[in-house]
Amino acid sequence: MNEDTLKGQWNQLKGQLRKQWGRLTDDDIDQIKGERDVLLGKLQEYYGKNREDNERDVERWLDGHRAGTRA
Repeated sequence: MNEDTLKGQWNQLKGQLRKQWGRLTDDDIDQIKGERDVLLGKLQEYYGKNREDNERDVERWLDGHRAGTRA
């Protein structure tokens, strides 16, 4: 995952992040602040998937977001 993309678009992405992963709280979003490792840790905590699966899921989600913003 391109961490610069996550950090650079954090304000635009954080609302959509809550839609995708509904177990994340507002406090979680405040703690993540576009930090890839923190996001992956929160996803592992709430959803129980391993790091590699979470990385794949987030990358797919970001790819979909990038595709949606280009259209």
